[in-house]
Amino acid sequence: MTDIEIILDLLNSSPSVSILASRNRELIISFLLKTFYNKQSVVSSESIHLQLADYLQFKQVEMDEDNDITIFDTYEIKAKKYIQNWTNSGFLTNYPDERGEIFYELSSHSSKTIDWIASLKKEEYIGAESKFKNIFNQLKELVEFSNEDVKSRIQILQDKKLEIEQQIKRLEAGDDIKVFEDYEIVPRFKQITQSAKELISDFKEVEDNFKGITKEIYLRHAEEDNTKSHILQYTFDALDDLKISQQGKSFYAFWSFLLNPSLQEEWNRLVVELYQTLEHKDIEVNDHFLKGMKKLLHFAGQKVYKANDKMADKLSRIIRESEQSKTELTKSVIQNIKKTLIEISQKKITPNISLELETDLAINIPFERVLTFDQKEEVVYNKKPQKADFDISQSAQLQKLFLRTSVDTKLIERHILSVLKTKSQTTLTEVIELNGGIEKGLPELFGYIGVAQKFKHTFLSDKQKQIVFDKENRKTILIPEVIIAK
Repeated sequence: MTDIEIILDLLNSSPSVSILASRNRELIISFLLKTFYNKQSVVSSESIHLQLADYLQFKQVEMDEDNDITIFDTYEIKAKKYIQNWTNSGFLTNYPDERGEIFYELSSHSSKTIDWIASLKKEEYIGAESKFKNIFNQLKELVEFSNEDVKSRIQILQDKKLEIEQQIKRLEAGDDIKVFEDYEIVPRFKQITQSAKELISDFKEVEDNFKGITKEIYLRHAEEDNTKSHILQYTFDALDDLKISQQGKSFYAFWSFLLNPSLQEEWNRLVVELYQTLEHKDIEVNDHFLKGMKKLLHFAGQKVYKANDKMADKLSRIIRESEQSKTELTKSVIQNIKKTLIEISQKKITPNISLELETDLAINIPFERVLTFDQKEEVVYNKKPQKADFDISQSAQLQKLFLRTSVDTKLIERHILSVLKTKSQTTLTEVIELNGGIEKGLPELFGYIGVAQKFKHTFLSDKQKQIVFDKENRKTILIPEVIIAK
């Protein structure tokens, strides 16, 4: 492909471009910046959904046709739709931990987009001098270490040695020491920080490569024609290609370099000295990314290895899989289901799933008006209504009619999540009992039933549970047992 074709393909397919092309790009980017500080935070599924629901309510987002958001959706439902669409579009990535809890983080595409937008900020002045010297030093280093001629390398080292000796002599003679001015320090500091942030995005790309290999393993495993040997052959070839690629070589070399204890000590010392110097010179710095960079890089590197471990685990299960444990028919059905699901996931669409009943629908409207030619009998009132003994405002029924009871659905959702943290599944009755029972009558009970439907749930119509919804008057109601699972 030519450069023009590559650019046009990125323009039409890259999630980074999709973010900027979205009509609600300001909402997306502002929330991602607010939630994923330094583009490295990992947020649990519960937390990101609650944060986005609050943010949408703060922004008063009513509807969004592009994301299937309607004015009738609650903010919790809107948040779930947004998170699912952003994940499908490549703005976010998610993964389960050892306990099966889902966590979200920025994708490499979103990280690059945010880095690029930040780079558009107009600086007070352009550090042309620092940029040129950086380019010049890199040019010298490239020429030196790409030269295989021994004599030339020796001459370069001798020139360096002579330059160092001359600097020592000037210092011993009491000459002025070369110290960077503020205009030289500030742009160099910003260049280092920007390069450090881009390095985090590079780690994410390597992680995406491992995830891509894992997805391809799932796809090939779902195809009936592929044997275990074919899958293993593909995996080893893909890993070899990754390791010998420029990106793979760079990552593995850098990761070994990063784990060097002496390097870690030197890095900590240099960072501390740098910020102390900036403070001593009264140079205002708002970006403290370098202070936590070593920790962030280590975390990003570990995620790369976790992606590698997940791929290895999948391969291990494929190898141990016993073909005799399945009948051919069952295996064929399962493989077809897997293949269909993978095809749907690649298209990034939500399928319309429905059930078709092979019966005629019987529609019965109790209050429908019957067609007839009979005359309607006129009602004649002979008795005069008697005046009531008390005012209508004293009616207990009227007070109940206008009594407004608010139900906090977010609190109910937190009650359910707190129980599911220690159990894989629970019942609605158990959740209600563990949280003090029903205090606000039937509206609160209906609120529990409505929130329960947001989780994986099952209604057991043959099992009835008695719920006390009015303790004072000892009123109860029978409802089907509801099982809620993670």
